[in-house]
Amino acid sequence: MSVRIKDYQLTCNSHKQYDVIFDDTEIETIVTRDPAQVCSWINETEETNQCRLHRLIVGFDIEWRPNFYPGAGQNPVATLQLCVGTRCLIYQIIHAPSIPWRLRNFLNDDDYRFVGVGIENDAKKLLNDYGIELSDKVDLREWAAEELDNDNLRSAGLRDLVREVVGTQIFKPKSVTLSAWDERWLSLDQICYACLDAYLSFEVGRLLSSWY
Repeated sequence: MSVRIKDYQLTCNSHKQYDVIFDDTEIETIVTRDPAQVCSWINETEETNQCRLHRLIVGFDIEWRPNFYPGAGQNPVATLQLCVGTRCLIYQIIHAPSIPWRLRNFLNDDDYRFVGVGIENDAKKLLNDYGIELSDKVDLREWAAEELDNDNLRSAGLRDLVREVVGTQIFKPKSVTLSAWDERWLSLDQICYACLDAYLSFEVGRLLSSWY
């Protein structure tokens, strides 16, 4: 697995743009806390995928700052990641001035299938923290277990699913997994990690859907 990142070094305050390069695939990645930029990403995604909106697969993931103190409870969701094709959005929801209805409607659209590992729990946390509902959600572990006739995958992580379905190895360093996701400025390692979680969730879902 080879991962690189290109920073477009935009000077605007509304968002940052990167290309996360996974092997030979370039994933256009927007990092923002601006509701208007979230709406723009959704609009562009739907325009680009007009022919498949009735069966659109969306890679989904969230991150939050871990709490290492027993009994302290979980911190709120810090980032929400979405990916369709090679276009990824990292929404720093914890720093957003508001949550646009465009996003709420997108996540609650029954025509779209949101895919991820442990997505039921992520959806519950997003609902509890921000009142955002996720409509058609599919746990990739259950889907892969059925398609590959392998019950062991029901307890697999994304790394195992990527190896089985996509056919490649990924490395998820604990130093990034357990990092401060609520920082106002994410590190390049965090951006790569967040992007790839959403992108590879999309890829696993896309490949599983093609096996029908």
